[in-house]
Amino acid sequence: MTDQNQHTPLAAERHSRILTILARDGAVRIAQLIGELEVTAVTIRRDLAQMERQGLLLRVHGGAIPRDQPAPAVAPTAAGGAIAVLVPSLNYYWPGVIRGMEEAATRHGFTVLLRGASYELQDERPVLERLMSDPTLRGFIVAPNTDTPHAQDVVQWLHESGIPSILVEREAVLLPERAPVESVTTDHALGAVLAARHLASLGHRKVGLILSRDSPTGRKIVKGWEAACAELRLNPSEHFEEFFPDRNGPHFRPAVESAIETALRTGVTGLLIHSDPEAMAFIDIALNHGISVPQDLSVVAYDDEVAQLFTPALTAVSPPRAAVGAAAVDLLAQRIADPDRPVHRMALNPTLHVRQSTAPAPH
Repeated sequence: MTDQNQHTPLAAERHSRILTILARDGAVRIAQLIGELEVTAVTIRRDLAQMERQGLLLRVHGGAIPRDQPAPAVAPTAAGGAIAVLVPSLNYYWPGVIRGMEEAATRHGFTVLLRGASYELQDERPVLERLMSDPTLRGFIVAPNTDTPHAQDVVQWLHESGIPSILVEREAVLLPERAPVESVTTDHALGAVLAARHLASLGHRKVGLILSRDSPTGRKIVKGWEAACAELRLNPSEHFEEFFPDRNGPHFRPAVESAIETALRTGVTGLLIHSDPEAMAFIDIALNHGISVPQDLSVVAYDDEVAQLFTPALTAVSPPRAAVGAAAVDLLAQRIADPDRPVHRMALNPTLHVRQSTAPAPH
């Protein structure tokens, strides 16, 4: 055996030593085991999770106790410790979600370890592993990038880490059983339905959908939009769907010009545009073409982050961002307090705020 192997005990040896320490001290702490076993916090947490599943011990905040010893009473509203939050961005959309998390975390006695990744990050596991090294960590709330080759690996890693985790504004399954993962999401499909129903109620029969990116949110909006077209008996040939490129790139304005030409050519009088900045840029360019909003064209924005600040104030679908964040923390606290409770998947309804960018269809 090499020196490294001599100083890095195998799983069976680690488990035996953990049980020895439990018998000797009546409890073990993760920070203590990291030093005694010379392994990472990630390894210790996995060992304790596996040993708990085997009925060998009971995990508690910061460590473990013997199985037959009563667990210390910990109220769900005062769980203590830290929760790690990893979201793809710390600007636009997500600050509202994070504020909801922070308020709920304070109520539960948690501190928040916040990290922003990016939509381009292919593998979030190194970031999550660094967060996991905190010995006070109680759980994860994560919005993983589900459009990368490592997406399923990240979900599996979270499950195998032994740390309670909740997905926020994302849905996923665990392989091989394809068991759904605990999550809190906005029903974005319903948001699209609300927008389509509003336009139809104003007499718009030819409507269009424009998305800013092919994302988990965008795909749900498309699903709801298609359902609404069927419900409202809108002929698929009478509406169009387009994806805008990055609004900061050189191809954005030509794409908007093309969409405006398509709307004029096909007689479209109502649009749902995701998200607010794209909707505002579209309206500015449309006005340059002599198209009046809402007299000639009604526009509904999706996200309602800054929609009401524009002129005309934009009718918008508003996801319950703060409520989503708070619900994720509440769900995590309940999971920590009762690890055996059934998996919960919560979907919160968005609302439609009617403002000045929509009006009856022109005759």
